[in-house]
Amino acid sequence: MTSRIEARFEKCRAEGRAALVTYVMAGDPDLETSFEIMRSLPKAGADIVEFGMPFTDPMADGPAIQAAGLRSLKGGQNTVKTLDLVRRFRKEDGETPIILMGYFNPIYVYGVERFLTDAKEAGVDGLIVVDLPPEEDDELCLPALKAGLAFIRLATPTTDDKRLPAVLANTAGFVYYVSITGITGAATPDFGQVSTAVERIKRHTPLPVVVGFGVKNGAHAAAIAKGADGVVVGSALINALKGTLDSDERATSRTVEAVTTLVKDLSEGVRSVSKRAAA
Repeated sequence: MTSRIEARFEKCRAEGRAALVTYVMAGDPDLETSFEIMRSLPKAGADIVEFGMPFTDPMADGPAIQAAGLRSLKGGQNTVKTLDLVRRFRKEDGETPIILMGYFNPIYVYGVERFLTDAKEAGVDGLIVVDLPPEEDDELCLPALKAGLAFIRLATPTTDDKRLPAVLANTAGFVYYVSITGITGAATPDFGQVSTAVERIKRHTPLPVVVGFGVKNGAHAAAIAKGADGVVVGSALINALKGTLDSDERATSRTVEAVTTLVKDLSEGVRSVSKRAAA
């Protein structure tokens, strides 16, 4: 049976383009606004939705996503509420893949077996857990795969050919290439180097390779789309959201629209690059 993730990449390939993967933080800036943003993303052009699970010690995240996580936690967001948001989304949309991204601690506290059961039931398609290396696959990766959830691994500019097979061994869904060393949203990637890196990873795996970290606008998205199967955008969307909040960091009438406007620009950038000629 084809998974939602596989079906979405097949659809994008059939359309001769890369996929747009959008990241937003669950519960930011509040539960209802977060849901309105989530349900608006596919309509604005997102192909896959990554939903951040807030955590108090997000070591791989830059200031924008860290602040989003803190806003979310301040509003009372937790794993139960995040899964509930996914359930609500699934009542309207049965096709858009949903990836939960975050850290192992909240999953461990929730209980791994319980989490995997509840996530699958809610309609989650895959997990990105940034602080679990391949050496710890028994903790979550292998149980997730057994439960029917893709476990998506990160590769970085420092992942050499010797390390890459270990990183890819139990990866499913797609490979997430982090285009810069360091934290999220910190710098703009070298687009030429990104294409070379994607080609190298593709020699080791048949999975789609998506690229994230540092993509800020439609032009960046188009540049990445030339060499990758997908483009991930997170910090730029969080910054767009943050720019609309009031002095108490609450949502305003402009919050959802600010995010969807940027997603439309990113979507246009991705769709401006035809991959049919290269196929």
